[in-house]
Amino acid sequence: QVRLAESGGGLVQAGGSLRLSCAASGRTLRWYAMAWFRQAPGKEREFVSAISRIGGSTAYSDSVKGRFTISRDNARNMAYLQMNSLKPEDTAVYYCAADLIDSVAAVPQYDGEYPYWGQGTQVTVSS
Repeated sequence: QVRLAESGGGLVQAGGSLRLSCAASGRTLRWYAMAWFRQAPGKEREFVSAISRIGGSTAYSDSVKGRFTISRDNARNMAYLQMNSLKPEDTAVYYCAADLIDSVAAVPQYDGEYPYWGQGTQVTVSS
């Protein structure tokens, strides 16, 4: 079973950048599609971005497309989310998630497809 731990969250001014990291242990990440979700206070958890097992395919929500970039380093068992041009509405707890999957190209975007989750990291964007 893979275990995930996020880091890199914090407080940043609008227009700033943060890079979130997701460290995996227990299993090699190359068998897993990876994704980032977020949950703001009083709102449901929402999809942010996903990346296929070997990184050839990515997907983004419309709200972050062009500002966020997902990546992975299977050799280091890491996944990342580079967040640029941050807005106050990006404020949320960000979670990384992993899905053990056969397809090398799939980028699942539904949280129910991801059985493995980290504990989350808080991102706060001030106006």
